[in-house]
Amino acid sequence: MSFQKPSHTFTKIHLKALHTQRLNILFTLSFTMFINIVCFAQKDLPKEGTKIPPVENTEELPEEEVNDSLTIDAESFLASNKEIDSTKNDTIKPKTQLLSSTVTYKATDYMAYKKKESKMYLYNEAEVYYEDMEIKAGSIILDFDKDLVYAYGIKDTLGSYTQRPSFKQGQNLIEPDSIIFNTVTKKGLIYNSQTEQNGGTLITETTKKINDSVYYVRNAKFTTAEDLDDPEYYFLISKGKIVPNSKVITGPTQMHIYDVPTPVWIPFAFFPLTKTRTSGVIFPSFGEDGTRGYFLQNGGYYFAISDYVDLATIGDYYTNGSYGLRLESKYAKRYKFNGNVGFRYENLITSERGFPDYAKTTIYNIRWSHNQDSKANPNSRFSASVNLGSSNYYQQSVNQVNLPNTQNNTLASSISYSKTFQGEPQANISLTATHSQNTQTGLVNMTLPTFQGSISRIFPFAPKTGVKKGIIQNINLQYNVRAENRISTEEEFFFKSEMFDDAQVGARHSIPISTNFKVFDYFSVSANANYEEVWTLNPIRKYYDPVLDDIVTEELNKFDSFRTYNFSTSVGTTIYGMFDFDKKGEGKRLQKIRHVIRPSISYNINPAFDNYYDTVEVIDADGTTRSEYTRFENSLFGSPNNTFSSSIGIGIANNFEAKVRDRDTTKVEPKKITLLNNLNFSTSYNVAGDSLNWSPVRVTGGMQILNNKMNINFGATLDPYALDANNRRINTFNIDNGGSLFRMTSANLTLNYSLSSDGISNSTNESQSSINERLQGGGRADDLFGVSEDFADQQFNRDGVDKEEEEEEESELYNYKIPWSLRLAYAVNYSNAARQNEISSHSLMFSGDIEISPKWSIGGSSSYDFKNKGFGLTQLRFQRDLLSWRMNFSWVPFGTYNRWNFFIGIKSSLLKDLKYEQRRRPDEQL
Repeated sequence: MSFQKPSHTFTKIHLKALHTQRLNILFTLSFTMFINIVCFAQKDLPKEGTKIPPVENTEELPEEEVNDSLTIDAESFLASNKEIDSTKNDTIKPKTQLLSSTVTYKATDYMAYKKKESKMYLYNEAEVYYEDMEIKAGSIILDFDKDLVYAYGIKDTLGSYTQRPSFKQGQNLIEPDSIIFNTVTKKGLIYNSQTEQNGGTLITETTKKINDSVYYVRNAKFTTAEDLDDPEYYFLISKGKIVPNSKVITGPTQMHIYDVPTPVWIPFAFFPLTKTRTSGVIFPSFGEDGTRGYFLQNGGYYFAISDYVDLATIGDYYTNGSYGLRLESKYAKRYKFNGNVGFRYENLITSERGFPDYAKTTIYNIRWSHNQDSKANPNSRFSASVNLGSSNYYQQSVNQVNLPNTQNNTLASSISYSKTFQGEPQANISLTATHSQNTQTGLVNMTLPTFQGSISRIFPFAPKTGVKKGIIQNINLQYNVRAENRISTEEEFFFKSEMFDDAQVGARHSIPISTNFKVFDYFSVSANANYEEVWTLNPIRKYYDPVLDDIVTEELNKFDSFRTYNFSTSVGTTIYGMFDFDKKGEGKRLQKIRHVIRPSISYNINPAFDNYYDTVEVIDADGTTRSEYTRFENSLFGSPNNTFSSSIGIGIANNFEAKVRDRDTTKVEPKKITLLNNLNFSTSYNVAGDSLNWSPVRVTGGMQILNNKMNINFGATLDPYALDANNRRINTFNIDNGGSLFRMTSANLTLNYSLSSDGISNSTNESQSSINERLQGGGRADDLFGVSEDFADQQFNRDGVDKEEEEEEESELYNYKIPWSLRLAYAVNYSNAARQNEISSHSLMFSGDIEISPKWSIGGSSSYDFKNKGFGLTQLRFQRDLLSWRMNFSWVPFGTYNRWNFFIGIKSSLLKDLKYEQRRRPDEQL
């Protein structure tokens, strides 16, 4: 701007300035009113000077606490980060800036706006909502001139600091002592805060919030402890940077246990805080093995391939050169399928090269489990359960996870696909591959594959509507087919071409026809006829070779078939018997016993199909002899019967129940208990036979006692015929030979007992992952053979029982309830088929757990063989709950698998690699 007449300008400018000042005053007043209306249109604010109903402690609020030292430091920090405004040097006061979003707030006791200070005061249960920010505190002050929000707690009548601020922005929640926040720059200072970060808690003295994704801290404590007022351990971070839901980067960090510094110190640290799975290193455990030296076990790398599949590569190394490799992968797709695949390989070296006992062994194991969700496809299903490999894998493996499976005698696998074709009639097909491997003999049996097909029952004479009645309307037929390629081989030929040399291929078609009807209203009659056709690719031919002077069997390797049929019918009924012991209503404890009898008689006819039999002539010095054979001897589904059989079967099933008066006098109805679940007798008589027509009587039964906690099953075989001097059955009844009516040839008894202190039969509180590990290895679901334990692996932790509610009521030092559980399995078998009169097997397996205090638990499992007088695999387990830590000790005190394992580490999966583990197998004894 230029002035042409300076001498006259002063007066004009001065007058103009006075006029402009008046306009500025009017404009400022108008603009202030406009600001008040716009910014606070959503609330009915008290005007300046308006009387507010008196509340307690209101005099303590506004001025004194705002002038706290924290506020001074905060204002200097937040002001230094504001953008430089050139209008601050202007003599005219700058215009008040409008907030970029609506502010919503409320308070219970006190809410006032001071126009001169341009501040809003909120007291008691105050809340402020601005954009994605949410602040709750006992007292909140909004400074509109400086764009600051002050939040802190209040003191109650006892002087306690209550209603601490709660600051939430997005998904991040912070609960400090006080907060100062700039609504424009999004920066703030947070004092004495506790922030949860993916399973861990960060306790800081001072936190600088730079933006939504970066925080700087000083003298912070990072812990996974539940008691944050007195954490049993924490990592003291001198300074650090936090990126929520991503990472924590720190400077010098030292571990403290109950505020006592430990030698565990690192110059810097990196803690991942991602909510999704992340690839990373799996830290190994170290120890010493008496035969293989020092080792590193279970170390490797975890690959988080995607949200649907992962891969863990784990290895072991021993200083004598032995090593192991394990690949474990899990996959899942919601509402579709889930499963896991594992490959385990170990190269084990014994002794040193050059010594006579030097040996090198390689063992492996392949496992695959696949489950299809029932919602994926109701008409088709695919499943897999594979467990194959070296027969001695579980016995020789040095990994403790395999300890319970050392008692397995069989490895089994099955892969199947089935499909249903809806319609009338319904058709079903399935394709299955199976594998069974004896770990003692090394014999392997496989079916590659088995095909099965069936068509549902067809009632050709049934009425279109109504109930089927009579013998004709109930006639039904069905079609079934089963085809197999069965392989039996030795383990040394497994996965080699030699395994197919003795393969058997065949198919069996069957058409069962049946009907049922009533006779005299009380007897149920069923009649069955079955037609079968068997196909085979393994027929044979026998002939006499005079050169070899022996019968030679020749495999023809061509298609052949035979057809058979049979007929059977049965009649049965049900008889009810009631024994009333309280006819006069005297209130006896035992009131009634009900006996249910289900007798049945069956008749079976199997014709002789001797047209499928041939003879071979053998010429020797004694002349010519003839031997009968059938070319279907090697058939997969057996050979046709060449002997006519006509037999009558007799069976009686019994069930005993009782009604007793309940001990609870408030209950009117008697309680029903089962005395015998079943007591069955069965035998048969061969009408067409010449001798030994009666088959042995088979007796089976079962019951549950002790409030159904004990299951008892028994069985026996009773032979009516006697033995000769060579212990062979003769056609003479035993009673006619000077003996009893029946001769017991075998008997068995099994008993299972499970109970606990709460009166409920249950198993150990180990995790489901540990149980699945045993089941996939072919082991038992219970812990009678021990527990699969890899203490460093979180999935094998015992997490089955939540006892938080009980521990809140009980003392941590004294447990007036001592939880315990006990499991027993008893089995005995008796043999006397050839007068040996011996107990063939007699054993007791037992396991149990007891919680001697809320933090201490011990358990164990073992077995005793009464026949061989020795203990089986024995495992003792000790566990100590150290709040955020856990300590485990497992010990096999004697036997082939003598070992011990000690572990102490943090429970949280976030810091699971912070651990100490020592595994030791004793030195070999000469």
